[in-house]
Amino acid sequence: MYSDIENIHKWGSWDISNSKPLIIAGPCSAESEQQVFDTAKKLKANGKVDIFRSGIWKPRTRPGQFEGIGHRALEWLQNMRDEIGLPFVIEVANTSHVEHALAASADALWIGARTTVNPFYVQEIAEALKGTDIPLLVKNPIHSDLGLWIGAFERFDKSGIKNLAAVHRGFYASNSAPYRNDPKWELSFDLRRLAPNIPIICDPSHIAGNSALVEQIAQVAMDIQMDGLMIEVHPNPKQALSDADQQLTPEQLDSLLQGLVTKSKYVTPLELQNIISKQRKILDNLDSQVVELLEKRMNIVDELGHIKADNKAGIFQMERWFDLLKQRGDQARDLGLNEDFINDLFQIIHKYSVEHQTGIYQGLRGEE
Repeated sequence: MYSDIENIHKWGSWDISNSKPLIIAGPCSAESEQQVFDTAKKLKANGKVDIFRSGIWKPRTRPGQFEGIGHRALEWLQNMRDEIGLPFVIEVANTSHVEHALAASADALWIGARTTVNPFYVQEIAEALKGTDIPLLVKNPIHSDLGLWIGAFERFDKSGIKNLAAVHRGFYASNSAPYRNDPKWELSFDLRRLAPNIPIICDPSHIAGNSALVEQIAQVAMDIQMDGLMIEVHPNPKQALSDADQQLTPEQLDSLLQGLVTKSKYVTPLELQNIISKQRKILDNLDSQVVELLEKRMNIVDELGHIKADNKAGIFQMERWFDLLKQRGDQARDLGLNEDFINDLFQIIHKYSVEHQTGIYQGLRGEE
C-alpha cells in the first residue's frame, strides 16, 4: 500500500525543487477578495511560497463566530490564481464541498482534523473523489489516534487517490502549554515508519496557537525532516476574523523562511561528527542499562502479581500510586529534571505493570 504515492514536488501542474520543503501559506479564512489578493501578492513576491491556502468553510466549535464566506469565495481564489499565478488549496468537510471545489478546479484539497476523526465523513469524501487525481492533504485527527489517521489514508488510497500527504497539526491535550496543541512528534515518527512513502507537512500555526511560537516549531519540523510547512498568513492578523493569534504577516513569514535551516543547509564538520558519535555511543550504553533495569523491575512486578492473585488482593493501590509519583517527582526536582517528563514516564511504566498483573489474574482464573 502507498507504493505508488506521487512525489509531493510533482503534484498537479507545478514542479517544485526536491531540494526545498513545500511551502503552503495564506490566511486562515478568505474574508474578502481584497484580502485574498493583498496576501497572495506579497506571498508571490516572497518567492518561496508554492501554494496559497485559505479556508472558505469554517464551522467553529461554537456558533455565532465567523464561519467562512462559503463557496462564493472560490471565485476570489480562481481570480487570484489567474492574475497572480499561485495554485490554491482549500479545506473540504463533506461531499457538497468537494463538488464545489472540483467545479472551481481547486489545485489541491485538505481534510481537517475534525473530519479525519470521523470515518463516515472520510468515506463519503473518498467516494466523491473517485476518478480524480487532485492532491489531497489529510490532517491528523484531533486526538492522538494513529489508527484513525492511517485509516483515512487507506480509504483514500482504495478510492484511487495517489497524490496524498499528511499534515501534522498537533493534538488536543488538557495541558498542552505553551502550545495550543500538543505536537506529539513521536506520532509523526510512527506514521513515517508505517507509511514511509506518505509525505508529512507540518502545520506550526495550529500547533502553536501563538504567532511568536510558529518559527521554533517550523524549525523542529525541518530538523526531523518533514517535507513541508503549512503556515497561516494574514495582511493584518489583529483584524483577522478567525485564528488571529496564530497568523503571521507576510513579512514575518519571509523572515521565518529566510532563517529556516533545512536539510540542504546543514553542514556538520568532521570534528563535530566525531564528538556527536562518541556521545551517542554513551547514550546507547545508558539506554541499554535502562532497558535492563526495566526488565528487573518487571520481574518484581510479576512476583507481586502472583502474590496479589494468590491472596485475592487488588491490583491497583491508589495510595501507593500517589506516593510513588510524589517520591519520583521530588527526586526529579532535586536532580534538576523535568517533573512532567518523569511523571509521564512512570505513567507509562505503571500502565504496563498493571496490564501485566491483570494478565496474571486472568491466567490463573483460566486454570481454575
